[in-house]
Amino acid sequence: MVEPWYGTAYSIEKITFSMIQQWMLAAPNEHLHLPSPNVFIPTDLSLKDVQEKAKFPVLLRKSSYSTLWYKPDTMFSTPKAYVKIDFNCPFASSSPEADVLTDIFTRLLMDYLNEYAYYAQVAGLYYGINHTDSGFQVAVTGYNHKLRILLETVVEKIANFKVKPDRFLVIKWCNLLTMNFKDYLPDRILGTVLPVNPYLMMKEMVTKEYQNFKFQQPYQQAMYYCSLILQDNTWPWMDGLEVIPHLEADDLAKFVPMLLSRAFLDCYIAGNIEPKEAESMIHHIEDIFYSGPHPISQPLFPSQYLTNRVIKLDRGMSYFYPAEGLNPSDENSALVHYIQVHRDDFLPNVKLQLFALIAKQRAFHQLRSVEQLGYITVLMQRNDSGIRGVQFIIQSTVKGPGHIDSRVVEFLKMFESKLYAMSEDEFKSNVNALIDMKLEKHKNLREESGFYWREIYDGTLKFDRREAEVAALKKLTQKELIDFFNEHIKVGAPQKKTLSVRVYGGLHTSEYADEKKEANQPKQVKIDDIFKFRKSQPLYGSFKGGLGQVKL
Repeated sequence: MVEPWYGTAYSIEKITFSMIQQWMLAAPNEHLHLPSPNVFIPTDLSLKDVQEKAKFPVLLRKSSYSTLWYKPDTMFSTPKAYVKIDFNCPFASSSPEADVLTDIFTRLLMDYLNEYAYYAQVAGLYYGINHTDSGFQVAVTGYNHKLRILLETVVEKIANFKVKPDRFLVIKWCNLLTMNFKDYLPDRILGTVLPVNPYLMMKEMVTKEYQNFKFQQPYQQAMYYCSLILQDNTWPWMDGLEVIPHLEADDLAKFVPMLLSRAFLDCYIAGNIEPKEAESMIHHIEDIFYSGPHPISQPLFPSQYLTNRVIKLDRGMSYFYPAEGLNPSDENSALVHYIQVHRDDFLPNVKLQLFALIAKQRAFHQLRSVEQLGYITVLMQRNDSGIRGVQFIIQSTVKGPGHIDSRVVEFLKMFESKLYAMSEDEFKSNVNALIDMKLEKHKNLREESGFYWREIYDGTLKFDRREAEVAALKKLTQKELIDFFNEHIKVGAPQKKTLSVRVYGGLHTSEYADEKKEANQPKQVKIDDIFKFRKSQPLYGSFKGGLGQVKL
């Protein structure tokens, strides 16, 4: 017989009594069973009645092992919570090898936790472990009722970490694809399906895949070089690429105990959780790592606290770094023209933000629409650990980055006259637009927590930032904005600090060769060696001053 819809053949047979008896007498298969209960499914969705409805995070607990920032949910009224724990481990970035091993460690942890991923997700819980410059971070979010079970599961995996050599090989070679450059790699690399044999097939395949690195966009290369120049104590991806083939599972097994041997935990807990619950969570984690006759971790010495320091460019100087594009067949060149302005503070912040808002569309119109320098043309703010600035990002086949840089300078000269001629009504309109953007409410607990966590991680701790900056904007005058522009951004301003990163594509290699030969002009410095340059420059002070920075 054939069914009429899809033309599939089928038959009908009567099941005999003897067959039914055989089925009834057959022993149960131990592998055939109902799924085990999902321990992460919440059964209590009630909202906690927290007595003190704090508007901003408060420092709930501080010890030699950790700090705990806490904020109850006062906005969303949902039975959800958000937990973030930053493990500050001084050995995590002590060398390129340590940096790579820490990255592999976090990836293996995520790999080991895969057995819980489905159960957590269907129960509305999510987790993540990410490598950072100073160690790694753990994040858990979702329904609060069983969130602690998932958090303790993750923490136990960290505390009892053992290297599985077969999984190490998989992560090791995958790491070649994404290590330190995951934000810049094409999706086709990140989405690669790994072969079954992790050692015999993967090394050759991933080595070939890694050659696709040269196909990243030139503007992304320029952004990477800019970050490498500005951020102190960061390792270039090429150092990692050189050491990773020599790292084996035994190296990671020896490294992880040392990584965890000294640690400090910055913690943030928010949402539908009572203060005592939050304290109990962190106290339990401290017991796991710091208690017992042979604790996994010890508190940090004051000298061991890691901070993100940013290179301080000299006033009145213009620096530039020329580099060849990694793919000779890519015709695109790119420029990042960065202007370093100030250390985080409310009043200069809003001046910089207002300048960027007013100049953004004008820059796109002039450089993209009128001059047609490149399809990618962006003016945006930049924040490196609390050091504020603004940057032009342009990618082009039409002109080389040296010429594009000169057009950015000409745009700033043109914008100067536009700023001076701006009417009072237009100025107030832009101020009000920026105020409206700042007063826009957070959409959910995760977005709100991300805002406050940035303050904690950078050490700025300005939880009332939006309110304070709105107040500063309401008092700001047009003359103050013009004075700010004249001091920090105007072409030729004595206080101005500029860094241009120029990546030369295939159409402009001759210009790159010429630029490498050029002598420095007055008030201009060519960066030939990034690391020598970083060592020669002073650093901004860090907002993150260690354990003594915050008080209960």
